[in-house]
Amino acid sequence: MTDYLTTGSLPDDYRQLVESVADFARSVVAPVSAQHDTDHSFPYEVVAGMAEMGLFGLPFPEEFGGMGGDYFALCLALEELAKVDQSVAITLEAGVSLGAMPIYRFGNDAQKQEWLPSLTSGEALAAFGLTEPGAGTDAGGTRTRAEQEGGEWVINGSKQFITNSGTAITKLVTVTAVTGLGAEGKKEISTFLVPTSSAGFTAEPAYNKVGWNASDTHPLSFVDVRVPEANLLGERGRGYANFLRILDEGRIAIAALSVGAAQGCVDESVKYAQEREAFGRPIGANQGIAFKIARMEARAHVARTAYYDAAALMLAGKPFKKHASIAKMVASEAAMDNARDATQIHGGYGFMNETVVARHYRDSKILEIGEGTTEVQLMLIARELGL
Repeated sequence: MTDYLTTGSLPDDYRQLVESVADFARSVVAPVSAQHDTDHSFPYEVVAGMAEMGLFGLPFPEEFGGMGGDYFALCLALEELAKVDQSVAITLEAGVSLGAMPIYRFGNDAQKQEWLPSLTSGEALAAFGLTEPGAGTDAGGTRTRAEQEGGEWVINGSKQFITNSGTAITKLVTVTAVTGLGAEGKKEISTFLVPTSSAGFTAEPAYNKVGWNASDTHPLSFVDVRVPEANLLGERGRGYANFLRILDEGRIAIAALSVGAAQGCVDESVKYAQEREAFGRPIGANQGIAFKIARMEARAHVARTAYYDAAALMLAGKPFKKHASIAKMVASEAAMDNARDATQIHGGYGFMNETVVARHYRDSKILEIGEGTTEVQLMLIARELGL
């Protein structure tokens, strides 16, 4: 892998992946997107299709059931899926980045052998429980606790906004919990593997969200949930630090998803501007419409180059934290701005939920919030600059 990736010259294996996922998005995802959005239903048949294609295993080695690819391959797949359905894209992103990746990065051999094959195959999903009612970015506000008792960890607490946590194929939730006090009285936070079959674990009723209606999101409760001591993931007290690494990678994936949404808005707007006529000619012949779409294309392109750059640095083993934050911020803002412009171009039709641009308008706002708000990205960028 070179130290850079360009949008105009993808290697053949990446290009073929893009083409196959784009075809899947058009032929399998798009025809059912509106109905799943309306019904707030989880697209099990689409997830099964992604599993059959090997998408859940893209960045994992073959020894754990993966495809032997890399994180950039996952990003390319996310971009294509998000052009037509952000709910499907986030299901894949969370399943890989938040579900399987912590086990791959920090799990021991036994944990990897037990969990990764089913997760990388897409047979099962895992979720990551970090956010709580009073603690998101501020890990010091974590209240969920885990105490050792008789060779087990006993977990009590709650989590919120947890993706992929309540589906029929969700088998595992990785949970951060306070396990004591560290230096200077700071909370010691560790991470645990909690099978969803554990007594005392409950995925509460799903949220009624503004967007991402076909994505599975629940609050979780833990009441005297007992797991073996062996279910500690990584070192005790390193739970939050380890998850920060996962978030750094995840921001590149969210940027790729955001670029897909931004580009999807461009594609839909170009098509509509060529077909819709007003005053005797296509509306795209009007400079106001043409320039608006041109600016949308520029946003998508710039955001794409940002996530390509961050991904190239990550794959080359170089520092990428700042570049990941830049990509996530720029791309999520591009998605939101393009969704607003696309809705304006479509007029009244853009306000109808069955249209792709209407779903992007509702879906895109969370891209500026989830996995680190825009304000958090600015804070991280400033910190990397020494400010």
